[in-house]
Amino acid sequence: GEKPCKCPACGKSFRSSSDLVKHKRIHTGEKPYKCSLCGKSFTTSSDVVKHERTHTGEKPYKCGTCGKSFSQSAHLMQHQRIHTGEKPYSCLICGRCFTCSAHLVVHKRTHKDGEVLKV
Repeated sequence: GEKPCKCPACGKSFRSSSDLVKHKRIHTGEKPYKCSLCGKSFTTSSDVVKHERTHTGEKPYKCGTCGKSFSQSAHLMQHQRIHTGEKPYSCLICGRCFTCSAHLVVHKRTHKDGEVLKV
């Protein structure tokens, strides 16, 4: 789609002016949203909401298969791959697949200069 809003600092383009405003905070360091419980500051309102759940223990995202609950929707989506068997992150060197990108990053360290190492 069309991305008419361009960042003057780096040239990256965005669909909406609100997305550009959020992006500009990367350059300015502005963190206008503050946790009401500990005072930590965040660049977006959604980030402060996620953070506040670390204090409250709220876990609004529940797995329909096993009932386990999560504080963030992304964590639920990753968890559900246990049930579906989906492994969308694959190693370009050896083809091994993983449920989350962080596991792939750790795995990549077992390869040296693009070669398969015996671990």
